[in-house]
Amino acid sequence: MTSKELSKIIRIESLKMHYKSQTSHIGSNFSVADILSVLYNDILKYDIKNPNYINRDRVIYSKGHAATILYALLAEKGFIEKELINNYGNDNQILASHITHKVDGIEFSTGSLGHGANIGCGIAIALKRKNIDAKVFVILSDGEMNEGSTWEAILFASHHRLDNLIFILDNNKLQAFGNTKDIINMGNISNKLIEFGWETIEVDGHNHDELKSIFNKLPLENNKPSFILAHTIKGKGVDFMENNLLWHYRSPNEEEYLLALKKLGENNL
Repeated sequence: MTSKELSKIIRIESLKMHYKSQTSHIGSNFSVADILSVLYNDILKYDIKNPNYINRDRVIYSKGHAATILYALLAEKGFIEKELINNYGNDNQILASHITHKVDGIEFSTGSLGHGANIGCGIAIALKRKNIDAKVFVILSDGEMNEGSTWEAILFASHHRLDNLIFILDNNKLQAFGNTKDIINMGNISNKLIEFGWETIEVDGHNHDELKSIFNKLPLENNKPSFILAHTIKGKGVDFMENNLLWHYRSPNEEEYLLALKKLGENNL
């Protein structure tokens, strides 16, 4: 299976989970789908038979509210049984509406924004000190760049020269209550990271070839942490959801659900 095929599958499964559970954040899930697909299909070191394999690459999924796309991917890759996703968001079920470390393949429970960057720094410096050859990928939402704790982590990482640490910003330019530039205008984030001692690069977050090429070059520079600003589209894959703030909190009704399935190429309607 190619990463593009994987992206299609996990978007469809994510949509089904949101429709059945009537939960939020479908737009945030769709924007990060291609990044996750390339990472897990072509880049990461992991062993689904031994999720705690010591030399595995770690993924800290800081935007834990975008849970369905990651659950769908973990099911497709064999970390969890596919049947589990049918009970997403239900009471007393393991697949909570924000990601949980109780699920195989998930390192830490997240959802309160601004925590993942710091967790990633702690893991990265521990791996360095133990001479363990593994990378730490932290996937951030652009709303998290408003958090002071994120910038503390950025300073810490450059000071300690954590070149095994990679931050990937899912830069879909929308957060809960509007455009990110209207909530807190961050200006040129890449330039800020350079000033903070990181090596940075910008990428089309939906271009699989471009993502794979950049991920294969990591670290971007020795003795520096890497920051990948991925330009993405909220709701990517369903035109009436794309760049539409409505789909941060709304779940689809039946008509919207069936139309979205067609847009995503679902043939079994």
